[in-house]
Amino acid sequence: MSGGAAARRAFAPNRAARAGLLALALYAAYAFAALDIGLDRLLGGFGEAGRFLGHMVPPNFARWELLLEGMLESLQIAFIASAAGIALSLPVALLASRNLMPWWVSGPARGFIGLCRSLHYVIVAILFVKAIGFGALAGVCALVVASVGFIAKLFAEAIEEISPKPLEAMRATGAGFLAVLLYAVLPQVASRFVGFCIYQVDSNLRNSTMVGMVGAGGIGGTLFAAFKRFDFDFVAAILIVIIALIFAAELVATRVRAALQ
Repeated sequence: MSGGAAARRAFAPNRAARAGLLALALYAAYAFAALDIGLDRLLGGFGEAGRFLGHMVPPNFARWELLLEGMLESLQIAFIASAAGIALSLPVALLASRNLMPWWVSGPARGFIGLCRSLHYVIVAILFVKAIGFGALAGVCALVVASVGFIAKLFAEAIEEISPKPLEAMRATGAGFLAVLLYAVLPQVASRFVGFCIYQVDSNLRNSTMVGMVGAGGIGGTLFAAFKRFDFDFVAAILIVIIALIFAAELVATRVRAALQ
């Protein structure tokens, strides 16, 4: 009898979970109706997309100089922002690590990281465009903020996950804070740091093509201008080059990760 009662308790229905799923389904149905999402509209959009893609074929590479100029600017934005963002992320991550710093230091540092992560990089790019004007500098600043928000958080979490034994051993010998960082902290997280940095460079290469859409330099500005002119064959050429760049960056990143393992 006790075994049967235990079995019934083990497989008892979770009424709270069922109620939550029902509420989610009802809200999804309400959201579909409120947003005017329907099958007829979706099918009509597919037809319009087909006509749009028809105007993009064949791609027009006649203005390759303009395309190359925008792509090189995007590459420069991505690499400068990655270098500056990574350089700023390391000290911020150290300040945010709760196993290295007191709460009154790690708390504000974590708040700063959260602030950097709170807005999408395109919104940050719009703010910098309004503040310092159009051009690559606004794109670099926006991606630096995005890089700090992402990399500093991962750096801090990696530092907090290290084994405390080397730290305790170094501190027991009377080593200073800098020596503890160099010989007890960094050796444990160096490989993860490299992986995070490679990922951020790869991410900034993609993001640098987007910030130009709001006037922050790079190939995105060229793409947006082509859309405004209804120059869809040139749009196709730009998109092909962007896709090729991202694939090449992914290949290089994969090779670098394999070489460092």
